[in-house]
Amino acid sequence: MIKSKLFNMRILISIFLMASSISVSAEMKIGAVNAVKLLDEAPQKEAALGRLKKEFEARNRQLVAQQRETQKLEEKYNRDAAIMSESDREKLKREVMDKTRDLKRSQDTFEEDYNIRRNEEFRKLQEDIAKAVVDLAKKNKYDLVLYEGVIYTSPAVDITDDVLKLMKAQFKK
Repeated sequence: MIKSKLFNMRILISIFLMASSISVSAEMKIGAVNAVKLLDEAPQKEAALGRLKKEFEARNRQLVAQQRETQKLEEKYNRDAAIMSESDREKLKREVMDKTRDLKRSQDTFEEDYNIRRNEEFRKLQEDIAKAVVDLAKKNKYDLVLYEGVIYTSPAVDITDDVLKLMKAQFKK
């Protein structure tokens, strides 16, 4: 990750050095995009979250039911263990352990599946953002648009709102 950022910084420095070597009469049109703002405010994000919620809500309800069932069994064991026969107590204890293990396995599987799908949706959102940035840059004839790894930009080169407008328009289609 750090090597990647250093590599990106080297590329940016190289680009700026090359840009500075171009004659002063050839003005460069530079824009910068606030990646965090785009990821937060793009309507595609809400749509992706809605798809994830819809896709996983049934499994989540099953997990909650499984958790309640396991909890009730544990409560029964804690409440009745002292008055149960040895064999019934051991049987119930094993059942509680099995249910707890199954619940943990189900939760882990759910979490893994959810993370995979969330990453897929996030990757798609990043692709949509990149496409919108490139489309806007080509349309408005930008020579250079900076996206990630930018610490500060003046409002004069910040084109985030323009990209966001384009993404909202594309989302409505």
